[in-house]
This record gives sequence, C-alpha cells and structure tokens, in this order.
Amino acid sequence: MPTPNLTHIRQQLKRTVGPAPWYWQTFPAVQSAAGQRLVWTHHGEQGPIAYLVSLAPEQEPDKPRLALNTYCRPFLVPPHYVGIWCPEGRSIRLTCFDPDQLKAFEFGEIAGWFKQSSDRIYAASVPVAEFEVPLGLAAGLHKIGVPQAMAAVDELIVPTSYPAKAADDPAFALFVFYLQAGLVEVLPQKWFTAAQYQVGRQWIPRAARDAESHRIFGECFGVGTFLLEEDGCRLAEWLEKDRNPP
Repeated sequence: MPTPNLTHIRQQLKRTVGPAPWYWQTFPAVQSAAGQRLVWTHHGEQGPIAYLVSLAPEQEPDKPRLALNTYCRPFLVPPHYVGIWCPEGRSIRLTCFDPDQLKAFEFGEIAGWFKQSSDRIYAASVPVAEFEVPLGLAAGLHKIGVPQAMAAVDELIVPTSYPAKAADDPAFALFVFYLQAGLVEVLPQKWFTAAQYQVGRQWIPRAARDAESHRIFGECFGVGTFLLEEDGCRLAEWLEKDRNPP
C-alpha cells in the first residue's frame, strides 16, 4: 500500500463528519432530487432548543424538516437521500430520508423535548428506510440486511463504544459498513482500553479512510488525532496530541 501522506490526512480529518451538536459544521449540505438545497443549523447553547441541530431549506431556515439530538451523524445516500446513524440502546441505528418528502414543523413542537428524551431524531415524516445492528457483534465480517434505498452507499465508518469485559479489552470499535455488499466489518480498537484511557471522558467521535493509502485515521477526543495500522485495529501513530487533555 502507498505510504500515508500525513498532511493530506490531516486535511481530510477536518472534513470528517462527527457527532451532533459538537461537529455540526462538518455535516454535508443536502441537495434533493427536486433541486432544493438544505443546510444544517446549530441553535446555540441557551434557550428551549439549545444544542439542537436542524436541517432546513436554505431559503427557509425557520421551517425545519429534520432535527438531531446528540451523537447523530448524517451521511449522503446517493443519489439524493440523507442518511443518519446514531446509537440506539445496544444497537447502531441507520436510517434515511427523502428530503423532498420531509414535512416542515415548528420549533415549538420540540422545544425542550430533546433535553429529556433519549430519542435521537425528530421528523414529521417517516424515513424511507432504516435498520439496526447490535453493538455486541464479534470482530470480523458479518452479513447484514440492508434496505434497497440505502444500498448505494459504498462505505460508512461508524465509531462506537464496545462491550469490554476486562480493563485490557477494547472499549471502542469501528463498525465499517459496506452497504452495497450487505456487510459490516467490526474492528475492535485494541489500543483503546480502560486500562490506558479514561473511557467516557475520552472517546472516538469520528474516523474515515484515506483514499490513497486505504488506512483509517480519526480523532480520539481528549487525546489527539491518530492513524491506524493496516489491520484497522491497532494504533500506528499519533498525528497530533492534545495539549490540554481532560
């Protein structure tokens, strides 16, 4: 494999999608089949819709079509759908919507609601498709049932907490979804253990694959940014270390 270009990888990481609300500026703009452009808005840290991230037509920002609670990450589903993945109990939930079918709702409908709710996604329209995958899958490749509406996605890398029985067991994993192929590959992060890190305060919010070297890189909150070995499970090196860890 080609040697990773660390400068390019650092640039890619800045664009890698992370969870709502902290990384909302990395969210992709959405273009519907009808040509409507929808954009994301973060609603601040105060007030009845604090920390809310909403999706609305560019020309009608006060008429949201979708609202995201914490830990949601959007992704594009070709040709014109918007997908969302998020933790759902002991599973990972993947869902997608047709932007042209999303109905407008008032912010008053959800004011204060997300703060008390464990629900991650709010919409006035049902999704086109959705499915869940349990967090307890063993390392390796697994066949999964993927709705046809989501089968156009090639690869989606999902960082998630991972059940660890001992302090030296991986406490985080990357679930790499190959939706076109109907497969998910579970990559336990063997370097991220409770013995080495403050699980909960330190975690992996985002990761992606370098198109040139095919190596996975990402961010470990409170620690730094990293590059993995070719197996996707072991730490190769730190790209940058945080100066003020929690």
